[in-house]
Amino acid sequence: MLHRRLLLRLRRKALGYAAKARRLRRSVREDSAHPDDRWALTHLTPEERRVYLGMDARDREHACRVTRHLLSDHPDAEPEVIAAALLHDCGKSLRPYRVAERVLVGLIPNRVARLLPPVGALGIRAHHPELGARLLAHAGARPRVARLVARHHHPGGDPEAGLLHHYDDQE
Repeated sequence: MLHRRLLLRLRRKALGYAAKARRLRRSVREDSAHPDDRWALTHLTPEERRVYLGMDARDREHACRVTRHLLSDHPDAEPEVIAAALLHDCGKSLRPYRVAERVLVGLIPNRVARLLPPVGALGIRAHHPELGARLLAHAGARPRVARLVARHHHPGGDPEAGLLHHYDDQE
C-alpha cells in the first residue's frame, strides 16, 4: 500500500513537472500567446473582466486551458469555480515578468520561493494566490471567487480549491 502511494505521488509529481516545462516553453514570448478572451469574458462579472484583462496574455492563455480542462471533466462546475479557474493567476499581474525572470521563477520550487517576502519576481510568484485574492476583493469580484483564488495552491481540504489546484498543476 505504501509503495503504491509513493508511486502515485511520484507519477503526479512527474506529470506536474512535465506540465511546468511545457508552460515555461510557451511563456517565453507574450506575442505568441492566444488566449480565448471572448469565451473567457462570458464567465466573468464586469469587475472580474477588468482583472482578467489586466493579466499577461500568457497567463490568460494558461487560465483558459486550465478552465477548459476542468470543464471537460466537470461540465456542471459552479460559475464561481469557473471564474476562479480563469483568474487563479491574476496575482502575477501585479508585476510584469522579464523573460529571464519567467525562466527563473519556473525553476525555483514554490516552497523555497514562499520564504521570500511578496516583492520581486520570486516573491510575487510565490504569494500570487493571496495577492490575487486581494486584487479581486479590491476590484469587487465575487467573494467566493477571491477565496478560491487564494486557496488554489494550498486547498486545505476545500474540494473546489482542490479542483483548481489539480487542473492548474496538470496544465
